[in-house]
Amino acid sequence: MELIIGLISGAIGGNAAGGLLKNLNQGTLINSLAGIVGGGLGGTILSMLGVGGMEGAAGAVGSLDIGSIISQVAGGGVGGGVVLAIVGVIRNKLTG
Repeated sequence: MELIIGLISGAIGGNAAGGLLKNLNQGTLINSLAGIVGGGLGGTILSMLGVGGMEGAAGAVGSLDIGSIISQVAGGGVGGGVVLAIVGVIRNKLTG
């Protein structure tokens, strides 16, 4: 469930970053794909750090609390925006 939340919020974060940073906007498809990759990476990194992960005895119950959901949305959105920015900078450098 956490991965799905991270991927969806990453796609939203990628498109939001593309809307805010017009010079890095790559179009809806590329923004979404970069956001999905970033959302997955952001969620994975947060889980590895123990933020919003399935640690402790509560396990599955703990993964559905509001704090975990908010951290997954934030991590996915930020991760999506960061990966889109990286993709945008690279593509702008390559196309001149």
